[in-house]
Amino acid sequence: MITLTDNAVAAIKAALYRASEPAEGFRIMVHAGGCTGFQYSMGLESVSREGDAIIERDGLKVFMDRGSQPHAAGMTVDFVTGLETSGFVFDNPNARETCGCGKSCK
Repeated sequence: MITLTDNAVAAIKAALYRASEPAEGFRIMVHAGGCTGFQYSMGLESVSREGDAIIERDGLKVFMDRGSQPHAAGMTVDFVTGLETSGFVFDNPNARETCGCGKSCK
């Protein structure tokens, strides 16, 4: 369904380690909004929900709800560090357009 780069896995594991409350994994969601129609959001997650796809890599669990799954099929999630900005980058082959923020697609 989705691919996580080594950098993304390391960043997510670091977030889980630093979390103030225990979390079982990480959730990635695609929902309406953003500059071009859809927006990605991410966050720590304690449990899976009904209909979730669960992607496991290197002991890490990533949850994705049923509604997000078709929009994210084939997507690669990376974490980049730059001089001016650092963060997650979504390379989504389903996106017909992207915006300058790199956080939304259509």
